[in-house]
Amino acid sequence: MTLSAPIRKVFQGVADRRQMFRMFDRHAQRPGRWENDDSALYRGEWFEIGEAEHNYMFDVLPPLWMRGDIFAMREFLTGSITSVFFALMIDGRSRHFHGYCDLSDRRSPEVLRAAIVEREARPVRAMTRAERLEHIWSVTNDDYRGYADGRFPHALRGERVVIVYGADRCRGFQLLDRLTDTQIASKLPVHLRYLPEAIAA
Repeated sequence: MTLSAPIRKVFQGVADRRQMFRMFDRHAQRPGRWENDDSALYRGEWFEIGEAEHNYMFDVLPPLWMRGDIFAMREFLTGSITSVFFALMIDGRSRHFHGYCDLSDRRSPEVLRAAIVEREARPVRAMTRAERLEHIWSVTNDDYRGYADGRFPHALRGERVVIVYGADRCRGFQLLDRLTDTQIASKLPVHLRYLPEAIAA
């Protein structure tokens, strides 16, 4: 299974409570779940949430720790990976975020915090190709996404796949990373479809 970039935004917009809980484990269908150290699948994933969702998660359990505008969840997802929540001032606005940090690296929450601020403080609203693909993965129903199985060459098994429709309405699974620009646009909501291409930081 190909591992994603170290720090990545996985959803565009502000996730509501249902979306937030769904994205807490975007990789639940992965082959061999819990058999391997899957920390790299989660480490560095982040997305924006509302203040109500941030406060709800703060009240669920006593935090593992708090540092100013950051708190960490007591329950670990896998290995030393846990949810970290941020309340940040960006361009004079209070905003809230969830991210997965590897607490074996004490700098991880601050590194993620800096990456979120840098990404969200950009003056022009844009998306990288990788952000488009991550958004598609995040919003696609489990019935329409999965992981490459025996129908794919051995070297590609375990890679993420999504259903695509052909011109004659036939459908089949295609590797997420190999979607064409046209296929990506068709899977994005209209308000994200025509954003300019951002240069990855």
